[in-house]
Amino acid sequence: MVRIINKHNIGIITNVLYSILRLQEKHTYIKELNNPDLRPCIYALWHANQFMVHGLPNRSNTNVLISNSIDGEIVSRINEKWGFKSIRGSSGKKGAVESTMQMISRLKNGESVVVMVDGPHGPLHKVKNGAIKLAQKTGVPIVPATWFSPEKTFVSFPSWDKIKLPVGNCHILSIYGTPVYISQDAGEDEITAKKEEIKKQLEALDEQIPKLYEEALKNNLWNN
Repeated sequence: MVRIINKHNIGIITNVLYSILRLQEKHTYIKELNNPDLRPCIYALWHANQFMVHGLPNRSNTNVLISNSIDGEIVSRINEKWGFKSIRGSSGKKGAVESTMQMISRLKNGESVVVMVDGPHGPLHKVKNGAIKLAQKTGVPIVPATWFSPEKTFVSFPSWDKIKLPVGNCHILSIYGTPVYISQDAGEDEITAKKEEIKKQLEALDEQIPKLYEEALKNNLWNN
């Protein structure tokens, strides 16, 4: 079967998608609460919230981990057009090691990294070891984060992760949890506990954010 996306049309598809997303960006209004503004840090997101990166400050010093697939190539090109940096990785041992080394290098250089902690293939909302190992190797904190809007234009798509993104005029709130630090000599018990802490924080943020959104609306946050 002929693949719709291939090396011959990847540039065209990238440009079309980027144009659509740039148009959408003009109608997307993102406000933040409780961003600890730690630099560098490791932002920990559910895979469903990966588009939240576009509300992050300081794009030029923020790196996003993206798969080595051909679909990932499109995402990477769009990501870089948007002003972020891309780190390519794969689930294979060699690709995972290479991407990990790149992320460690950039964190030590003072740049931040975004990791979808249950990606790229799930299981849904199961925190994997990637962000934990980065924090352990570098001493950089992990910052859990999520976003939300009750508006109908904040759409959840029927993918495995129920990915969310705005389609049309949309007001979105991004919130951040308490930074999580991992000791460099952490054993398996501490690593397991920290993974559970990150999971609980992300779940708590998802539970709290609708009420925080209502309060932000009453306080005219999007008019400031």
